[in-house]
Amino acid sequence: MMLALYQGLTRCSGPFLRLYLARRQARGKEPSAERLPERLGLASRARPEGALVWLHGASVGEALSALPLIERLLAQHPSLSMLVTSGTVTSARILAERLPARALHQFAPIDHPGYVARFLDHWRPDLALFVESELWPNLLLALKARGVPAALINARFSARSFRAWRRWRSTAQRLLDCFALILAQSAVDADRLQALGVRGVAVTGNLKHDAPALPVDAAALERLRQAIGERPLWLAASTHPGEEAVAAEAHERLKRSFPSLLTVIAPRHPERGAEIARALEGRGLILARRETGALPDMHSDIYLADTLGELGLFYRLSSAVFVGGSLVPHGGQNPLEPARLKCALLFGPHMHNFAREAKALIGAGAAREVGDCPSLVAELELLLRDPGLCERRSEAARAVASGLAGALDVVLERLAPLIDRAVSREPR
Repeated sequence: MMLALYQGLTRCSGPFLRLYLARRQARGKEPSAERLPERLGLASRARPEGALVWLHGASVGEALSALPLIERLLAQHPSLSMLVTSGTVTSARILAERLPARALHQFAPIDHPGYVARFLDHWRPDLALFVESELWPNLLLALKARGVPAALINARFSARSFRAWRRWRSTAQRLLDCFALILAQSAVDADRLQALGVRGVAVTGNLKHDAPALPVDAAALERLRQAIGERPLWLAASTHPGEEAVAAEAHERLKRSFPSLLTVIAPRHPERGAEIARALEGRGLILARRETGALPDMHSDIYLADTLGELGLFYRLSSAVFVGGSLVPHGGQNPLEPARLKCALLFGPHMHNFAREAKALIGAGAAREVGDCPSLVAELELLLRDPGLCERRSEAARAVASGLAGALDVVLERLAPLIDRAVSREPR
């Protein structure tokens, strides 16, 4: 009944969805006019010849976690092409730079029956791979009706999502039955899926643990090192609203002990750069903005890293890193990205999106949890005063990140039968 109601409502929602898209586009949340039709199922690229595997990751984290998988599949199957979809402007920009040959990006269609049909009519995928927890009813039911096998990989069901789906267990079960294969990140996720009626869930580990170190432009790194010189430095990475103010206050307190301190703030959403800059300057702080091409000088208090795809640069500059999304109830950003690049880590109490990773890092002495500005300042002061302590924590962080890897090989092994059938089947 719920699925029938959902399908009926979405079938009538076309005019509202177009208005919704237009409003989001005006706020920079949707692609340009040239690519906006992709959200309506209208392709902007031709379908490649031969076998096509479609992989969908909703946003940056999911899409980037799948890059090593995409590269391995294409290397193993020279006749294969891959379509990668996502739903955010940020993910599209980053994927445009990092997708390998024979992989192309499109924006995912909104889950409207007509838009989904257009999308599938054009792309005719031989296999669909969904990353983490994307359950779009119209899309999944259309794939099943067309006989397109689908797999849910790196599956993750948070406690909140599980509570929501458990209220509609029969609906969740019917949608999950659309998958020929479900691979869960952890035993906890597998237990939640089984409680929703799924059988045969395999636990493979988290693909985010197998991601390579974030890339860097070597020339840009050298320019920044020259500009910064010997100044003490720390990074507040992937910050969310409210955390920039904490970082600014921490800088003001730490500057009493470290007069030449430079604080780097890299917001999770760089489009907030102008808003953050106004707030920081309102505190009387001297600011240089990466987005304008400026480099910090000896008078700069804050270097605002409000650009896309450059965290690899700033992690290499900063031995002491605060991981954002954790002092506010967001769930935390990925702490393994800075850990791979040998950073001593600090994060707040809200790390439920990466609870296992946070526990491992704290247990290895690679990270400390902070609850507010005073505790953040106290931990940063220890790291800035004692390079040996910072080095030991950094090495421990890198060891934890290395030790957690291994999911990619397991996922590839489990996917192999589906991939082989996709490559060998008659063109759709």
